[in-house]
Amino acid sequence: MDKATCQSFSATCPSRELFDQIAGKWSMMVLTVLDSGPMRFNAIKRHLEGITQKALTDCLRRLERNGLVERRVIPASPVGVEYEITPLGRTLQPPFRALYAWTMKKMPDVEAARRNFDNRAAED
Repeated sequence: MDKATCQSFSATCPSRELFDQIAGKWSMMVLTVLDSGPMRFNAIKRHLEGITQKALTDCLRRLERNGLVERRVIPASPVGVEYEITPLGRTLQPPFRALYAWTMKKMPDVEAARRNFDNRAAED
């Protein structure tokens, strides 16, 4: 696959799938939650209001498959599992922090744009 095809977000470009997975609804939030260190599944779930067990499981598997999160079995009774960001996953933290900062800074502008849009739509 040539670079030009991938830059157009061709459906067959592997970078498109990775982009979709990294930018997915829960992926950024899971990686942000794990920024403070390893966590067990239920601890992650408690930090993410509204996520289902299935959605979290699927997200963690995708992140693990892409090398962004490591799953580690804790030999205890009962057996536990914890998740941790890998060095590769940590490279996403600076852009995620920048995106979060932008979100917090620009939220008033976005809310104003939404109100304007909704008012125009109500007039139609």
